[in-house]
Amino acid sequence: MQTLEQKLFVFLVLLAVLVGCSRKKDKFLSRNFHAITAEYNILFNGRQAFEQGRNALIDGYQDNFWAILPIERLDSPDFIPLPGTAKDPSFERAEEKATKAIQKHSMEINGTERNPQIDEAFMLLGKSRYYDLRFVRALEAFNYILSYYPASNNIAQAKIWKAKTNLRLEKTKIAIESLHKLLEEEDALDRQDFADASAMLAQGYIYEDRLDSALVYIEKAAFLTRKSEEKGRYYFIKGQLYDVIGENQLANANYDKVIDLNRRSPRRYMINAYINKIRNFNYETQDQEQLFELLTDLEENRENRPYLDIIQHQFAEFYRNVGREDSAVSYYNKSIASQGEDKYLTSRNYLSLGDLNFNNSEYIIAGAYYDSTLAFVLKKTREYRNINKKRENLSDVILYEGIATRNDSILNLVSMNEADRLAYFETYMAGLKEQKAKDSIAAEVAEATLSNNEFFVADNNNEPPSASGFYFYSPVQIAQGKLDFKTRWGSRPNEDNWRFSDKQAGTLAQNEIAGEGDLLETAENGLYNADNYIRKIPSEKSVIDSISTARNFAYYQLGLIYKEKLREPVLAIDRLERLLFNDPEERLVLPAKYNLYQLYEAQGDTFNSDKYKFDILQNYADTRYASIIKNPNEALSQDEDSPEVLYNKLYQDFENQRYAGVISEANRYIDKFAGDTFVPKFELLKATAIGRYQGYEAYEEALNYVALNYPNQEEGKKAKELLDKALPQLKSKDFIADTEAKNYKLLYEFKANERDSIGQIQNSISSYLTKNNLVDKSVSRDVYNNEISYLAVHGFKSRVEALYFNERLKEAKLLAQKDDQEPVVISSANYRIIQLHKNMDAYQNLESEP
Repeated sequence: MQTLEQKLFVFLVLLAVLVGCSRKKDKFLSRNFHAITAEYNILFNGRQAFEQGRNALIDGYQDNFWAILPIERLDSPDFIPLPGTAKDPSFERAEEKATKAIQKHSMEINGTERNPQIDEAFMLLGKSRYYDLRFVRALEAFNYILSYYPASNNIAQAKIWKAKTNLRLEKTKIAIESLHKLLEEEDALDRQDFADASAMLAQGYIYEDRLDSALVYIEKAAFLTRKSEEKGRYYFIKGQLYDVIGENQLANANYDKVIDLNRRSPRRYMINAYINKIRNFNYETQDQEQLFELLTDLEENRENRPYLDIIQHQFAEFYRNVGREDSAVSYYNKSIASQGEDKYLTSRNYLSLGDLNFNNSEYIIAGAYYDSTLAFVLKKTREYRNINKKRENLSDVILYEGIATRNDSILNLVSMNEADRLAYFETYMAGLKEQKAKDSIAAEVAEATLSNNEFFVADNNNEPPSASGFYFYSPVQIAQGKLDFKTRWGSRPNEDNWRFSDKQAGTLAQNEIAGEGDLLETAENGLYNADNYIRKIPSEKSVIDSISTARNFAYYQLGLIYKEKLREPVLAIDRLERLLFNDPEERLVLPAKYNLYQLYEAQGDTFNSDKYKFDILQNYADTRYASIIKNPNEALSQDEDSPEVLYNKLYQDFENQRYAGVISEANRYIDKFAGDTFVPKFELLKATAIGRYQGYEAYEEALNYVALNYPNQEEGKKAKELLDKALPQLKSKDFIADTEAKNYKLLYEFKANERDSIGQIQNSISSYLTKNNLVDKSVSRDVYNNEISYLAVHGFKSRVEALYFNERLKEAKLLAQKDDQEPVVISSANYRIIQLHKNMDAYQNLESEP
C-alpha cells in the first residue's frame, strides 16, 4: 500500500510535468505532450465523429443513375445554414473537437506553429464544415493551412479540398486552374492525391460541359485510385460520359470494367452497369436470346433482390422492343410493385404503361397512368410540362371518345329490331351472371385461404401443406363446397340439429334469410330482366337526333385533336371517316372533307387526297376551303373569310359597343365554323357582349355555357375562372354611399333613335375639353341596353363639381336638345353597378327618396 508520502511525491511530479508543458515554451517535452494529447485524444474523437457522419451521408445518399453521377456524393444545399447551426450532429462534434485542439494545443511561438498536429486540426475543421455545407467557412480553414503551414504534409490535400469547395461555390474556372497547377507538381503528389485531384478536375469539366476533357481525367482517377469503391464509380461515370457523346461501344467497355470488379465494388454499380449495357443493345443486329438469358439470370440471382425494380423495368423494355406487349405490361407492374426507392424509375414505369394504353386507344386508363407519372416527376421541369400537356390533350380525347362510344352503342341499339335487342341483352346478362359466379368463388377462396393461413400460423407452421392432398388444404375446394352447401341447404346457423328447420329459432332465422333472399331476388330480377334494358332505349326522334348530333360532333373534335394536337394522322383519318359514314349535319361535312384531304396528302395517299380535293372543288367551289386548295401559297390569315379575320373584325365591333351585332354575328360564325379552334373564342366574345348588353344574370349564364362546353380550351378555363373568382365579387346590387365615393360622372340619356345626335354632342364636348385644357376630364358613349345609351362625362371629384360643369355646358350651348334634361350624377362605383346589373331605375328611385 502506497504511503501518503509516495502519493504526494507522484502528485508533485505530475504537477511539475504539467507546469513544464506550457504552450508558450518551445521545449521537447511541451511539443510532444501537446502533439500526442491533440492527436490521440481530441483529434482521434473528432475523426471518429467525422467518419461516422460521412459514412451516414454516403449510405443515405441516393444516386440518380438516370443522369451522370457526381464524383462526390453530397447533396446540394436546399438552404444556407445559419452561423452556429449544423446539418449533421456528427460534423458539428468533429468541428468542435478540431476547434478545441486548436484552442488548447496550438503552440504558435514567434509566428511559427510548433505543434505538428494543428494543421491536421485545421484539415478536420475544413472538411467538417464542407460536409456540413458551410463552404465559405470551410474555405477559410483550407486557406489558413495554405498560408501558415507551407511545409505541412497536408498541402496537396488542402489544395484539393479548396478546389472542391470552389466547385461547390460555382467558381468552376478557379477550381480547374488550381487543380491543373497542382497536377503539374506530379512529383510532389502521391498516387491517391493525384487520383483525387484528377477526379475533381473531371467534375469541373463536367460542370462546364467539356466532356472530352472530363473523360481524360476520369480515366486517370479510375486508374490511380486505390479504393475499389471509387474505381467502380469512376469507371461507371466514364461509361456514362461515353453514352452521352454517342460512343456506345466505348461506354460498354467501361461498364464491363465495373462488372469485372464484382464484389470489390458496391453492387449498385455493377447492376446499373449491366442495365446501361442492355440499354445500348441493338435489337436488329445483336442476339436477343442471349439478352433474354442475361436478364433472367439477373432476375433470379438472390443477391440482386434490392435491385429487382430496375431489372424488371429493363425486362419490360425488352419485351416491348420484341413486340410482346402483354409481357411488357406485366413486368412494368412488377417493377412498380417492387416499391423501390427510385422515384424516377417509378415514373418511367407509369409513363410506359400510359403510352402503351394510349397506343391501344385505352384513353381513360392512359390518362390515369399519366396522372401517376406526374406525381413522381419534378414540377417546373420541361418533362413535367410535356407530360402535363399530353395529359390535358388527353382530357379532350377521353371526353369525346366517351361520348362517341356511348352514343354509338345507344344508336346501335336503336337500329336493332326486337329480336336482336333481346338476344343482345341475353348475352349481356349471361356475362353478368358468369362474372358474379367468378366473384363469389374468388371471395370464398380468399376467405378460405385466410382461414387456412390462420390455422397454420396457430399450428406454428410457416407454410400450409400442398393443396394436392387433404381436402381442407385446398381453398378452391373449400369455396366450391360452401357454394354447394348453400345451394342445397341455404344459410343455416352453426348449431346442433341444424338440419331441423321446424325449431322456432331456426324458423325465425329461415324467415329472415328468406326475406333477405326476396329482396336480393327482386334486385337481381331487375338486373337480369331484358325488358328493363329495352325500355330505356330512346324512341323519340328528337332524342335520337340529339344523340346522333352529339356523337357526330365528338367524332369531328376527335379528328381535329388527333390531327392538330397529338399528331396521330391514322387515328384522325379513322375518326373523320367514321363521321362522314354517319351522314352528319351539313356544317361538319365540308371541314371534315378538307381535313381528310390534308391528312391523306401528308400521308402520301394520292388516291384519297385527290378524291376529297375534287369533291371540294366541284361541290363547294365558292367556299374558303376551295380557295385555299386553289391557292395553297396564300396565307390563311389573309383570307377575308377566315375565322381569324372575321374574329378580329367582330372584336372591333365589340370595342365600338355594337353588342347586338356582335351577339348576332358570333352566333352565325359559331355555326359556320363548327369544330374550328376559333369557335371557343367566338363563344367567349359573345358571352362578354351579352354581359355588357343584358347584365349580370345573362353574363353568368353565358359564361357557364362556355365553361361547360369548352372545359379544356383556354376560353373555357378563362370562363371558369371568371365564374369562380370575378363574378362573386360583382354579384351585389347594393349601391355604395356617396361618403365613400371618390369620383363622379355626368350621364345624359339618349334613346335608340338619337344615335346621330349623341355622336355630335360627344364630339362637341370633346373639343370643348381640349380647348379649355381640361385634361382631367373625358367623355364617352356607353351602351346601356338595346333602347338606351349614355353620354358620360368623367373626372369629377364631387357632385357639386359635376353639376357646375353641367351648367357650363349649357352656357356653351353644347347640349342642344338636352338642355332641359336633368343629368344623372353618379359615382364611378355605382355606375359600374348599374351597367352590370342594368338597375338604373333602382338607383334613380333611391336618389328621389327624401
